[in-house]
Amino acid sequence: MVNDIDLRHLRRCVELAAEALAEGDEPFGSVLVAGDGAVLAEDHNRVAGGDRTRHPEFALARWAAANLTPEQRAAATVYTSGEHCPMCAAAHGWVGLGRIVYASSSRQLAAWLAELGVPAPPVRTLPIGEVVPGAVTDGPVPELAERVRELHRRFHRAG
Repeated sequence: MVNDIDLRHLRRCVELAAEALAEGDEPFGSVLVAGDGAVLAEDHNRVAGGDRTRHPEFALARWAAANLTPEQRAAATVYTSGEHCPMCAAAHGWVGLGRIVYASSSRQLAAWLAELGVPAPPVRTLPIGEVVPGAVTDGPVPELAERVRELHRRFHRAG
């Protein structure tokens, strides 16, 4: 269940996604929050340079692996504008991060991209739970998903 604290962090994810868009990148943003509520790290997509693995969720998983104990990682929450792709979900699972909260789902994104005539990505879109069984997830959040949809619409219409 998503609460007011979750919504605050998700709004920041949408802001980060808008920053990515303003920099000419795909609109995705993520925030890593410790078990005590402290924001530890945040990032947005950086794939425009050609490295398609530069997703914020992947970057946060790597940061957590380098900077947090296994117990701290398990207590942390990853907030993100869009549900993890399979690569990012796998990184999340391997690193042992805790809960994932997302504003929009992979299913929603796939539908939006189809509506815009964007070709399917080279990696199958899967729910996080199919990649990381037992992952604790919450989302999508309808009031924020529409904002994320508009960011994707702007990105793909500009391209």
